[in-house]
Amino acid sequence: MRIIPIEMSRIDEFVLLWNTEWGTEFPMRKELFKQNSVDDENVFLKASFMAVNENEEVVGIIICKRWQEELAIEMNRYAAWIQVLLVSSEYQGKGIGTSLLTHAEQAVLEDGATEILLGRDPWHYFPGIPVQAQKSIQWFERKGYQNISTDYDLIKIYQENEFIEKPRFHNVEAELLTLAEKEEFLQFLKRVFPGRWEYEAIHYFDKGGTGREFVVLKKEGRIIGFSRLNDQHSPMIAQNVYWAPLFREPLGGIGPLGIDQGERGNGYGLAVVQAACYFLRERKINRIVIDWTGLVNFYAKLGYEIWKEYKSYRKPLVDHPTP
Repeated sequence: MRIIPIEMSRIDEFVLLWNTEWGTEFPMRKELFKQNSVDDENVFLKASFMAVNENEEVVGIIICKRWQEELAIEMNRYAAWIQVLLVSSEYQGKGIGTSLLTHAEQAVLEDGATEILLGRDPWHYFPGIPVQAQKSIQWFERKGYQNISTDYDLIKIYQENEFIEKPRFHNVEAELLTLAEKEEFLQFLKRVFPGRWEYEAIHYFDKGGTGREFVVLKKEGRIIGFSRLNDQHSPMIAQNVYWAPLFREPLGGIGPLGIDQGERGNGYGLAVVQAACYFLRERKINRIVIDWTGLVNFYAKLGYEIWKEYKSYRKPLVDHPTP
């Protein structure tokens, strides 16, 4: 058994390993793995490894990330992320996972990282560890990882004839974003929600997005809130439709969403979610997922229920706190 630097050209083997271990709950597509793990320039190759057996077959992988883009975005430059750690069931219990993790932790520590997060990376798969992976949860806890939150994916299945009303206010309109409003929208995000949501929107437009994936609330012509909505025709595979292969019919997704600070408390948050539901239902989408949230009671007002659950973990690598 050898631990060697990861070779992204072996993507077919990585996808096969994933689906052998996780395909029933989280079916992986080659195009998704390429998008999130091969093409993301934040993949930190110095801390990403694979385990191969005596026949040179891939039996384990770890993919780590560090923020490496030159965008002027407020992202955590002190963190490292473990996006994937997988070991074939046939080879578990032989110390392979420990060896992969040790190699990765040493590499990110030498690079100046002060903490490691499980998931939650740019172009992530999970916000933490799926709760059904109890052995993995216990294993990481023994390795010094600390639980920081519980997060959920929610789902609602609409009946074919179930009507969603577009929310209306006397001075606020919910509309799909147009490409002509791109710069205004990005400036709104930079001002109100700098960081990850701004980052994802920038990449969305870079990949050819036209605006149809965002509903915006406008007050007297000014953007005061937004929600992302995704479907099978979106220019990238968005996080709330990652697991669409679980269903025979198209899956839609909602989130993130946010309202300008000065406009909160007026019911606009729930309204912009309802507007996103309205537009997805217009596209004949019957199943809609809201990913990575702790606001279970908030979304329950629109009939959303827990679908998947994750335990989020971090591990400090130095004694002093992250700046």
